[in-house]
Amino acid sequence: MHVKTPRSTKLGDFRYRKDRKFQTITLNADLNTYQFLLTYIHEVAHLRAFEKFGIHHAPHGYEWKKLFQELMEPLLSEIIFPRDLLVPLKLHMRNPSASSARDLFLMKEMSKYDKKSAHSTEIFLADLKPGNSFMLSGRKFVKGETRRTRIICEEIGSGKKFLVSRLAKVQPMD
Repeated sequence: MHVKTPRSTKLGDFRYRKDRKFQTITLNADLNTYQFLLTYIHEVAHLRAFEKFGIHHAPHGYEWKKLFQELMEPLLSEIIFPRDLLVPLKLHMRNPSASSARDLFLMKEMSKYDKKSAHSTEIFLADLKPGNSFMLSGRKFVKGETRRTRIICEEIGSGKKFLVSRLAKVQPMD
């Protein structure tokens, strides 16, 4: 297992290499304690699925979900997770998705435990009202309508429209 410099596209991963005896799990270094544990168990479930089923199973299919649920079940208690995380975590674990980052309720609760700088005013894009402007990666946008998991946002300077995850952390401008 390796703890890596944070990556913007994933929290962690499991890599199968048939030319190696030992497989690799990587996790982002900036995860809070609870997100780190959840991501670690997620990746261990991939390792276990690989050991049990080889390469002949869907990466986030039934076999992986079952193993992930089995590994998480003993940890779903107030001894391990704070009470405010248990409700969204138990709901998430009923049918875990490929990424916990797809679960807005879970990510909002998990983000309460992130290390934040004292002057940070970032919020989730989902919490911003339509028509409000915000900064994302140094660019200015206006929030538009919500599609299932993404929001149509218009870049102020160019007028171009982009689909942005509702879980994106943005800096409100209004």
